[in-house]
Amino acid sequence: MAAVASLLLACALLATACGASVDVQKALQVSDLTTGWYDAGIVNGKNKLVPTVSFRVKNVGSSTVKYVQLNAVFRVIGDQEELGSMFVKGIGGNGLAPGAYTETYVLRSALGYTGEQPRHEMLEHSGFRDAKVEIFAKPGASQWVKLTEHTVARQLLTR
Repeated sequence: MAAVASLLLACALLATACGASVDVQKALQVSDLTTGWYDAGIVNGKNKLVPTVSFRVKNVGSSTVKYVQLNAVFRVIGDQEELGSMFVKGIGGNGLAPGAYTETYVLRSALGYTGEQPRHEMLEHSGFRDAKVEIFAKPGASQWVKLTEHTVARQLLTR
Protein backbone atom coordinates (compact mmCIF):
# COMPACT_ATOMS: atom_id res chain seq x y z
CA MET A 1 0.00 0.00 0.00
CA ALA A 2 2.89 2.37 0.78
CA ALA A 3 4.38 1.65 -2.66
CA VAL A 4 1.11 2.63 -4.37
CA ALA A 5 0.88 5.84 -2.33
CA SER A 6 4.49 6.69 -3.21
CA LEU A 7 3.81 6.04 -6.90
CA LEU A 8 0.70 8.25 -6.87
CA LEU A 9 2.63 11.04 -5.12
CA ALA A 10 5.46 10.77 -7.66
CA CYS A 11 2.98 10.96 -10.56
CA ALA A 12 1.30 14.01 -9.03
CA LEU A 13 4.63 15.76 -8.56
CA LEU A 14 5.68 14.92 -12.13
CA ALA A 15 2.40 16.29 -13.53
CA THR A 16 2.85 19.50 -11.54
CA ALA A 17 6.46 19.86 -12.68
CA CYS A 18 5.40 19.55 -16.32
CA GLY A 19 2.69 22.16 -15.90
CA ALA A 20 -0.07 19.66 -16.65
CA SER A 21 -2.13 20.71 -13.62
CA VAL A 22 -2.31 24.37 -14.69
CA ASP A 23 -5.18 25.41 -16.96
CA VAL A 24 -3.24 27.58 -19.42
CA GLN A 25 -6.45 29.03 -20.89
CA LYS A 26 -7.12 30.60 -17.50
CA ALA A 27 -3.53 31.19 -16.36
CA LEU A 28 -2.07 32.77 -19.51
CA GLN A 29 -3.15 36.02 -21.11
CA VAL A 30 -1.85 37.42 -24.40
CA SER A 31 -0.74 41.05 -24.05
CA ASP A 32 1.04 43.77 -26.03
CA LEU A 33 -0.27 42.21 -29.25
CA THR A 34 0.55 43.82 -32.60
CA THR A 35 -0.35 42.43 -36.02
CA GLY A 36 0.49 43.46 -39.54
CA TRP A 37 2.12 42.43 -42.80
CA TYR A 38 5.89 41.98 -42.71
CA ASP A 39 7.99 43.04 -45.67
CA ALA A 40 9.62 39.69 -46.52
CA GLY A 41 11.68 41.18 -49.37
CA ILE A 42 11.69 40.31 -53.03
CA VAL A 43 10.82 36.78 -54.18
CA ASN A 44 11.05 35.88 -57.87
CA GLY A 45 11.16 39.58 -58.73
CA LYS A 46 8.02 40.45 -56.74
CA ASN A 47 7.49 42.12 -53.38
CA LYS A 48 6.33 39.72 -50.68
CA LEU A 49 4.23 40.43 -47.57
CA VAL A 50 3.56 37.83 -44.88
CA PRO A 51 1.18 38.06 -41.90
CA THR A 52 2.92 38.65 -38.58
CA VAL A 53 2.02 38.84 -34.92
CA SER A 54 4.09 40.01 -31.97
CA PHE A 55 2.97 39.53 -28.39
CA ARG A 56 3.93 38.72 -24.83
CA VAL A 57 2.21 36.33 -22.47
CA LYS A 58 1.36 37.18 -18.87
CA ASN A 59 0.75 34.63 -16.13
CA VAL A 60 -2.51 35.86 -14.57
CA GLY A 61 -2.87 32.69 -12.50
CA SER A 62 -1.69 31.91 -8.99
CA SER A 63 0.84 29.16 -9.89
CA THR A 64 4.07 29.12 -11.86
CA VAL A 65 3.51 27.88 -15.41
CA LYS A 66 6.18 25.68 -17.04
CA TYR A 67 6.81 23.95 -20.36
CA VAL A 68 4.38 25.69 -22.70
CA GLN A 69 4.75 25.88 -26.48
CA LEU A 70 3.06 28.73 -28.36
CA ASN A 71 1.70 28.56 -31.90
CA ALA A 72 0.35 31.25 -34.23
CA VAL A 73 -1.92 29.99 -37.01
CA PHE A 74 -2.73 32.41 -39.83
CA ARG A 75 -5.78 32.01 -42.09
CA VAL A 76 -7.39 34.15 -44.75
CA ILE A 77 -10.71 35.24 -43.24
CA GLY A 78 -13.41 32.88 -44.44
CA ASP A 79 -10.98 30.08 -45.38
CA GLN A 80 -10.38 26.94 -43.32
CA GLU A 81 -6.92 26.19 -44.72
CA GLU A 82 -3.88 27.71 -43.08
CA LEU A 83 -2.04 30.61 -44.65
CA GLY A 84 0.85 29.37 -42.54
CA SER A 85 1.86 28.94 -38.94
CA MET A 86 4.85 29.20 -36.64
CA PHE A 87 5.49 27.95 -33.13
CA VAL A 88 8.04 28.65 -30.44
CA LYS A 89 9.17 26.87 -27.29
CA GLY A 90 7.55 29.61 -25.21
CA ILE A 91 7.85 28.97 -21.50
CA GLY A 92 10.62 26.61 -20.44
CA GLY A 93 11.54 24.70 -17.32
CA ASN A 94 12.32 27.81 -15.28
CA GLY A 95 8.66 28.71 -15.56
CA LEU A 96 6.69 31.91 -15.62
CA ALA A 97 5.79 33.14 -12.14
CA PRO A 98 2.38 34.61 -11.31
CA GLY A 99 2.18 38.21 -12.54
CA ALA A 100 5.26 37.84 -14.78
CA TYR A 101 5.49 38.39 -18.54
CA THR A 102 7.40 36.46 -21.16
CA GLU A 103 9.72 38.07 -23.64
CA THR A 104 8.14 39.44 -26.83
CA TYR A 105 7.56 36.75 -29.44
CA VAL A 106 7.43 37.61 -33.14
CA LEU A 107 5.77 34.90 -35.23
CA ARG A 108 5.14 35.11 -38.95
CA SER A 109 3.92 32.91 -41.73
CA ALA A 110 6.22 31.80 -44.54
CA LEU A 111 3.26 32.23 -46.90
CA GLY A 112 1.66 35.51 -47.89
CA TYR A 113 1.04 37.77 -50.86
CA THR A 114 3.35 38.77 -53.69
CA GLY A 115 2.92 41.62 -56.14
CA GLU A 116 4.77 43.90 -58.51
CA GLN A 117 3.31 47.11 -57.04
CA PRO A 118 4.93 48.90 -54.09
CA ARG A 119 4.35 47.16 -50.76
CA HIS A 120 2.03 49.82 -49.32
CA GLU A 121 -0.14 49.60 -52.46
CA MET A 122 -0.41 45.82 -52.07
CA LEU A 123 -2.41 46.34 -48.87
CA GLU A 124 -4.87 48.54 -50.79
CA HIS A 125 -5.22 46.24 -53.82
CA SER A 126 -8.77 45.06 -54.61
CA GLY A 127 -7.62 41.42 -54.59
CA PHE A 128 -6.08 41.65 -51.13
CA ARG A 129 -7.92 39.48 -48.60
CA ASP A 130 -7.64 40.07 -44.88
CA ALA A 131 -6.26 37.40 -42.56
CA LYS A 132 -6.64 36.45 -38.94
CA VAL A 133 -4.25 34.94 -36.44
CA GLU A 134 -5.14 32.42 -33.75
CA ILE A 135 -2.68 31.97 -30.89
CA PHE A 136 -2.58 28.58 -29.19
CA ALA A 137 -0.72 27.23 -26.15
CA LYS A 138 0.29 23.64 -25.48
CA PRO A 139 1.27 22.80 -21.90
CA GLY A 140 3.61 19.81 -21.69
CA ALA A 141 2.19 16.85 -23.57
CA SER A 142 -1.39 18.18 -23.42
CA GLN A 143 -3.53 19.33 -26.35
CA TRP A 144 -3.33 22.77 -27.97
CA VAL A 145 -5.77 25.32 -26.51
CA LYS A 146 -6.71 28.66 -28.07
CA LEU A 147 -5.66 31.75 -26.11
CA THR A 148 -6.89 34.45 -28.51
CA GLU A 149 -7.80 35.37 -32.08
CA HIS A 150 -7.30 38.69 -33.92
CA THR A 151 -7.63 40.13 -37.40
CA VAL A 152 -4.23 40.95 -38.93
CA ALA A 153 -4.08 44.74 -39.32
CA ARG A 154 -3.52 46.17 -42.80
CA GLN A 155 -0.29 47.84 -41.78
CA LEU A 156 3.21 47.35 -43.15
CA LEU A 157 5.78 46.02 -40.67
CA THR A 158 9.49 46.30 -41.30
CA ARG A 159 10.68 44.32 -38.29
